[in-house]
Amino acid sequence: MSFLTGAAVAIFWLLLFFGLTLVLLYKRALLWLFTLCMTGVLLAHALLSSASAVFTALLALPLLLLVLLNIKPLRVALFTRPFLKKYLKLLPAMSSTEREALEAGTVWWDGELFSGGPDWPKLMSAKAPALSAEEKAFLDGPCEILCKMLDDWDITHRRGDLPPQVWAYLKSQGFFAMIIPKKYGGLEFSAYAHSSVLVKIASRSTTASSTIAVPNSLGPAELLLHYGTQEQKDHYLPRLARGEEVPCFALTGPRAGSDAASLPDTGVICKGLWQGQEVIGLKLNFSKRYITLAPVATVIGLAFRMFDPDHLMGASVDLGITCALIPRSAPGIDIGRRHFPLNIAFQNGPIHGQDVFVPLDCIIGGFKMAGQGWRMLVEQLSVGRCISLPSNATGGAKAAVYSSGAYTRIRRQFNSPVGRFEGVEQVLARMAARTYTMDAARSVTAGAIDGGEKPSVPSAMLKYHVTEMARMVTNDAMDVHGGKGICIGPSNYLARGYQSIPVAITVEGANILTRSLIIFGQGAVRCHPYVLKEMNAARNPNREQGVRDFDRALFGHIGFTLSNAVRSLIMALSFARFTTVPEQGPNKRYFQHINRYSASFAFATDVAMLTLGGYLKKKETLSGRLGDVLSSMYLASMVLKHHQNQGSPQADLPLVEWACRSLMYQAQEQLHLFLRNFPVRPIAAFMRLFIFPRGLTYFAPSDRLGRSIVDLIMNPCEARERLTDQIYKTLDAANPLGLLQEALVLAQAAEPIEKRIRVEGVKTGRVNALDLPGQIRQALAAGIINAEESVLLQDYDAKVMHLIQVDDFAPNELGVQA
Repeated sequence: MSFLTGAAVAIFWLLLFFGLTLVLLYKRALLWLFTLCMTGVLLAHALLSSASAVFTALLALPLLLLVLLNIKPLRVALFTRPFLKKYLKLLPAMSSTEREALEAGTVWWDGELFSGGPDWPKLMSAKAPALSAEEKAFLDGPCEILCKMLDDWDITHRRGDLPPQVWAYLKSQGFFAMIIPKKYGGLEFSAYAHSSVLVKIASRSTTASSTIAVPNSLGPAELLLHYGTQEQKDHYLPRLARGEEVPCFALTGPRAGSDAASLPDTGVICKGLWQGQEVIGLKLNFSKRYITLAPVATVIGLAFRMFDPDHLMGASVDLGITCALIPRSAPGIDIGRRHFPLNIAFQNGPIHGQDVFVPLDCIIGGFKMAGQGWRMLVEQLSVGRCISLPSNATGGAKAAVYSSGAYTRIRRQFNSPVGRFEGVEQVLARMAARTYTMDAARSVTAGAIDGGEKPSVPSAMLKYHVTEMARMVTNDAMDVHGGKGICIGPSNYLARGYQSIPVAITVEGANILTRSLIIFGQGAVRCHPYVLKEMNAARNPNREQGVRDFDRALFGHIGFTLSNAVRSLIMALSFARFTTVPEQGPNKRYFQHINRYSASFAFATDVAMLTLGGYLKKKETLSGRLGDVLSSMYLASMVLKHHQNQGSPQADLPLVEWACRSLMYQAQEQLHLFLRNFPVRPIAAFMRLFIFPRGLTYFAPSDRLGRSIVDLIMNPCEARERLTDQIYKTLDAANPLGLLQEALVLAQAAEPIEKRIRVEGVKTGRVNALDLPGQIRQALAAGIINAEESVLLQDYDAKVMHLIQVDDFAPNELGVQA
């Protein structure tokens, strides 16, 4: 050390202290290990350096604080107890419904993304979802038959309902019993099989897929399975499995939609007559709307607030939200009228009840479950919301991509397929990549459910983002189809799906609400490794135990935040190139980018909660943007896992790249907007130093990448089939998807012949007909093509013209008088 003197010595030791601090924080060293390492460096400094005593004392001050923090009784007295008092004042009030929602379900990959350092082996080692032989046979058998039976124009325009033979087939084949165990007569399908069935049906008919989804989602069967008494299960589940009972579940009403705490529907405990005997029961008064299957339901699942004013069952008066099963035949029920949601014919309507009396054993689970209704609903919603709407949306998106890829190949303008125009290529590319993302999210998350998870926060992410992406894909499909898409009729395979999109956006929690309040609002507490522990500790009635638990969580949280600040800074500066990830191939960088944004997101979340406290709950635009960052990381993770699950096909890499690049770009932009709009500007500038020290460096997918994707969906190939797997593609005269695929295959042989006619015939003047049939005849006569080629081209042209034709009607067919 003799060659170092004065200022150089001081700089060396400062850099050593600073560098070691960064390393220990990045590696998340425990407090005692951090203190031990810093003590070792200070001792080395004292022994080897000739620096002044003042400089040594300055280095020792932080170490003294670390030593004090390691003495737990002293730490609790000096830091934890005073901070806990202030924390309790900042802690926002939480209703029972909010608490039950927060505690519902399980924490899965969403928790890893909140950690700032995702455990990739946890995700990548998970078993890939797969259909059993029985499930595959159902998809290839009854599902195929059902799809062939469905005529969406007849259902939506002429009947306003599924035909009687379709209703009978749905019931007899167990379509309403996918979640019911076999011992009760159900199919007992996996979540992935349940999802796959909906994907297939949704590619054919929105009305049918919605009708099938509801009995297999949040409703009587699901609630009975988890909370019903054995007597209730034995009575209802076999009847539901056979289709003898048609269920609905009534939660939403005109005065309280998503605000369950304000539910005005009541059930008052009283005495009354039931089947000729006086019993203790419930007098129900309620008004519900938007209830799917209500007009045809025979058994009604009902959510209401339960009261016992005469104390017939105990001391409590307000027992809370309760769920019960009510027979349609109960006197006082008004049911049967229909809503008509955007011309989609699935059965949906209002239910009203006035002084409806039922016995107490109608409560799902019996009287012991009185007041447990909201907990029951949110616990099961975390599973159903991962499957129904995401699967239906994915099925519709797959059909849109499958049809659009073929249509833009066979539809020509200026002697070129319209799909080869750059503007259309851009649209097709994002359609395909978003559909890949949707399929990845729904299939991998369904696999997690089959593995025992009940992912409540991912269910909100899927509900919002998959339905929003379906809206984008459907809008794009309409754009590239042009007039074919907007002229509704029997041959239009897009319009009803397009009309139905706002329904998916609205139900099971409106998307605006889901994005701005639920994804981050629930995730920040439920998925964060320390926040819920701190809240529970602060509210612990055992004060001493609460202080001990709060101390442990608080200092774990402080170390967590400091570590994520350092990790965010270092990974932003290095583009996360040195982080460990499970793949070394072309997808390596996307894993590393997720690592980087996970740390930045976790750091931003902690600073925002510390700075704004309960006020952050009211800043919905900020929490919405943070929710977008979390969702982008989650969806990108699902894309990477999905690619692995499918065997990591090389041909699909353009889809993976477009999806991951787009999602990471969105994460960057939403973090940037979060910082731009953060109300405490000095804190925003401080966070920006750690999150974007090099500025905004991530870019959206390139045009060249989009062209590679379009090649996949405009040509018959394995990648096109993988992307659109499980939809109804069977070739028959009534299935436009099958007919489009047939024409797409023919296009490969027909296009070179057409080109030869243009080059050797039209350009030389030997062929001068204006339409293709005339050109074929002249080219054959001129010897430019042979007879076999003439037949092929005529067959191809006839098929194309049939597919691009649009429907027209006589005025009386549309209800208009001539």
